[in-house]
Order: sequence, then structure tokens, then C-alpha cells
Amino acid sequence: MTLSKEDLRKLLADVPVPEPGEGARAGALRAALREFDRLKRENAKRRKGMPRPERLTGTTSQGGPVMRKLGYAAAGFALCGLALAIVIPNFLNFRLKSNAPESMSGRGGMRGSEIKHSGAPLDDRYAAAPVAQAPLAPSRRAPEPSPPPLSQEYVGRDRFEAVTPNPVKAAAEEPVSTFSIDVDTASYTFVRRALNNGHLPRKDAVRIEEMVNYFDYDYPLPTDGTAPFRPTVAVFPTPWNAGTKLLHIGIKGLDIVPEEKPRANLVFLLDVSGSMNMPDKLPLLKSSFRLLVENLEPDDTVAIVVYAGAAGTVLEPTPVREKGRILAALERLQAGGSTAGGAGIRQAYALAEANFDPESVNRVILATDGDFNVGIRNPEELKGFVERKRKTGVYLSVLGFGQGNLNDALMQKLAQNGNGNAAYIDTLNEARKVLVEEAGGTLFTIARDVKIQVEFNPARVAEYRLIGYETRLLRREDFKNDRVDAGDVGAGHSVTAIYEITPAGGAARLIDPLRYGPKKAAVDEAAPGRSGEYAHLKIRYKLPDSAASTLITTPIGADREFDSIDSAPDEIRFAAAVAAFGQILRGDPYTGDFTYDDVIALAEPARGEDRFGYRVEFLNLARLAMTARAMGER
Repeated sequence: MTLSKEDLRKLLADVPVPEPGEGARAGALRAALREFDRLKRENAKRRKGMPRPERLTGTTSQGGPVMRKLGYAAAGFALCGLALAIVIPNFLNFRLKSNAPESMSGRGGMRGSEIKHSGAPLDDRYAAAPVAQAPLAPSRRAPEPSPPPLSQEYVGRDRFEAVTPNPVKAAAEEPVSTFSIDVDTASYTFVRRALNNGHLPRKDAVRIEEMVNYFDYDYPLPTDGTAPFRPTVAVFPTPWNAGTKLLHIGIKGLDIVPEEKPRANLVFLLDVSGSMNMPDKLPLLKSSFRLLVENLEPDDTVAIVVYAGAAGTVLEPTPVREKGRILAALERLQAGGSTAGGAGIRQAYALAEANFDPESVNRVILATDGDFNVGIRNPEELKGFVERKRKTGVYLSVLGFGQGNLNDALMQKLAQNGNGNAAYIDTLNEARKVLVEEAGGTLFTIARDVKIQVEFNPARVAEYRLIGYETRLLRREDFKNDRVDAGDVGAGHSVTAIYEITPAGGAARLIDPLRYGPKKAAVDEAAPGRSGEYAHLKIRYKLPDSAASTLITTPIGADREFDSIDSAPDEIRFAAAVAAFGQILRGDPYTGDFTYDDVIALAEPARGEDRFGYRVEFLNLARLAMTARAMGER
């Protein structure tokens, strides 16, 4: 029996079906075409086994047209069956969900598409019941089904800003290097996840300064309390190049005394779009923010804004003493819808500004797996919006979750322009590190717009290169300009920067001297006592309540030098090992024959106390990198 188009039309005429989304239509079409192609191939194979065509010519009863019509009929039946298989279950599921009460549906949570919002109207089914007014006690619901593993088509789709390693510069031609500090750690966590998955990270995902600054370093603190930090400087032989030296600069911020900790006014801006329905996304996000809430003070306030197809307020500003309401609101969140991130940011800032307290920490914490495809879509427009909003005193931190849709480049821009930091959460242990162990550094700023400038002495230094910080470089004149934004240091944070320098007259120079330039540095023109200095370090910063910067200066002379790498402190040697590891992973051309084994040999005796085992974990990552080389990068 052949099912005609008219028969199919009559069969489906009385079946009201919801309008499928673009993804469903595209998926159904692809599946139907694949099935049609398969039937054509099978039909062709059958024809090959039949008698030759000349014996089956003539009328339809003689075979040739019969076989073609049978093939077309089979394909038609397959398409009809596929359509019914897609339409009818979805229709029944839709009817059950839309007609059954919440207690019958087995799901008490709030999907992203069910949230009342300000902006474009939502579906009428949900507009009558604002989520913020819904009962906040957690309800029973069936366990979330485990999603399928990430398919190969999504591997490598995360987006990172392209990075070109800093070049070697001649000190006689460009003696001054200026950059903004960076306390982000997202790169290290993404690298760790890639290696734990058995493959190398993409080169653009490796930001060496973030890998080095993932670890805490026990640098000495200022003794007189007049500054939030003091620099720790050392010069020592380069482990991977016998002809050069490393110039190590480290600072560690003062921690906040618990009794003096300011109140926190926080707005959680959470992505609940459909792509967040993965174990390492929304479920991990909820667990992570529960950890943060459990460690806030009773007088702190928390509000929750979510975004999917539209943005909405799930929880108005609520004191942490009402912890049950906050945790219940988190628990009820479910994933669904597209991603109106731009609208979400506007609403989160509006809520933070409405509850603004000049004596408190006012911060939006954005948690997402990807980028914003509804609302403010232009990255530069989003960057400008966040930059303007930081002037109100509301800052932005960004937490990334999951893989396959991560827009790291946008996360970095938003965090840098929002006077916040960016982290990537791949495990609950990482959430504990970022949101509990380092909560002071994440939430409480002790120094703003921290800039570092190093002037090299051509009499002692022929060449130099800054390892990392490619996205944080500043112009020389930006250093004294207090209107130029730079990185912030949080309470207890440590920041490390490393230069590789080539001593004047050394054989390891990569840049030939100019034929018509100065033949040698004018040592006799230097001020008395300065001719022996490698460089002069300057650090500018602003206190949180000040618009004017303060300057710290430190000469870097022979008194800062160690004759061998083994005589340098553990903290300095370990940082050098991490810097070497990052350069090898990224394929930088400056580490010569230095290997992962050499990285392990350098780092292992420099682990120090390692209270939480992060440095032991680093050694294991170096071992994994050796085996992951065969897998390539993704």
C-alpha cells in the first residue's frame, strides 16, 4: 500500500502540535535525509543482485519501475514514520507538561524559559506567576538524566583570544616595559581539564601568567602597614638557557582581618540556558554557589538573576541570615531556553545599584558556559557597558563552566573591564578554592589599577622578554595616567611576573647590534651607584577609596641575585618551573631542549608546604602532558 501525500495530510490534520524550534526542525530534516539516503543505497544494492534490466522492461508489472516505486514508497513510509515518531511523543509530552499540575509533573524546579522578566514578554503560560514569588522550599523531583558525553563535533569549539608570545627586545632600543597585573586563573584550570581528558590544550588557551598565578606564593608582606604589598625581586640563572637569567617580580596583598571585613552586596547572574543542562555546568554551578553562600556572613546580601530566553530576578536582595531562602532558590533552577546574557547583565547591575552600599563590596558574579546570543551581542558593546558600570562602584567577576561552548575571550574582556577576575570551574574542589579558600581575593579588593613598569639598564642587560601578560601590555605613557584601567589585587592574592634577560656582552643575544647605533651602553653617564643595576622597578596602585595612584620603586642590583637556581627560594624556583611548562605547552621558541622531565625535576624539590596538594597536582599534569603529546590538541 502506498501512502500518498493526501493520506498523510489527512492523518495529521487533527493533530495539534507545538511549533518546533529551529534545532528540532533541522535535526528532524537531517535524520530524514539520512534515512532516505540509506534506503536509496539499499535499493541500489538489491537492484545489482536482480536480473539485468533488459529482462525487466515494459509495464510496471515487469519489474523496473516496480522496484523504483517500491523504493520510493519505502522512503515515503520511512519519512512518515519518522515524522510521527518525532511529532506524537513530543505532542503528548507537551500536553502532559502543560496540563498536569506541578505535583504530577514530578518537577518542582524553574526552567530558564519560565521566569518572569523585564523586557520581551514570555509565553503566557508562565507570565502569571513570577518566580520570585513562588514557594521557595525545595520540592521533590525526579533525578536529572545523565546527558550524553561531549561529541567530537563540540571538541575544540571553545573560543580563546589569539596570543602571540612576547618578542625579545633590545634594551638599548626599548628599555621600558609596562603592563597591568593579572590575577585570573582560568587558563590553568582549562589546561588541567584538557590534560586530564588525555589531550593537549589549544595553544591560545595557555596564558602563562595565569598558570603561574594559579598558585599562592609566600612572599613577605610590608612590615609598616603603609602599603598593601611590597615587591619581592630576584635574579637567577635561567633553567632552560645557560646564557640568560630570569628576573622574578612578586607581590602579595595583605589579607583582611575578619573583624574588619566589609559587608558584601552580591548579585549572582546565572546562565540557565539549555546548553547548561550538563553535569559539569548547571549542577556544578549550583553546588559551587552553595559553597559560597555557606561561607558568607549573616549581614551580607545575595540576589539572584538568571538568563535564558529572557532575563529575570529569581531572588530579590536577601540577607544571608535567611540562608534557607537563598539555597532553595538555587536548588530550584533548571536549564532551558536560549541565552539572553546581555539582558541579564543589565538587570543584575540594576539590582546591585538599587541595593548599593558605599561601605560594602558591591559585585556581580556572572556564571556561564558560553556566550550571549540574545541581548547585547557585540563583545565591544558588552565591554563598554561593563566598563561604564564599574565607575558606579559595582564590579564584575566571571566564572566559566563546562566545555564545548566556552567563550573564554569574552569572559576575559568582561572581567578585565569590570574590575574583577575570571576563573574556570571544572570541579567542586576548584569551586572551593576560588569561592571559599580564596574568597577574600575574589571578593575584596585591596589595591586597584596596579601597573608594573621596568626600566632596563643597557649597561647590564642587552635583551629582555616578558614571559606571558600578552593581553595586559600597556604603553609607556599609560603608567602615570591614572585614568588608564589596570588589574586589581584582592585580599591575600599574590601576583608574579617573570622576565628572561640576556646580560650585556653575553653570547646568547638574539638581536644583532645596529650598524649605525651606539656601539656600547654609556655606563659612565649613569648616576653614581646605578651602573651595576640590572633594572629599576616601579609599581603604581590605587587604594580602593582613592582616585590617585601611589608609587613604589625598587632598584634591582647585585644584592638581588642568586648564583645558581638551586640557591633561589622554593617559591621562585617553582614559579620558574610553571613558566617553563606553559611555554613548552604553547610551543614558544625560547625554551630550547627543556623537557617536561626537566620541569618535574625543577618543581619537585620546590613544592614547599603545599597544604592543599596543588603543587603535587602540577607535577602530575606535567607527566600527563608527556603522554598527551601523541593525542595532539583539541
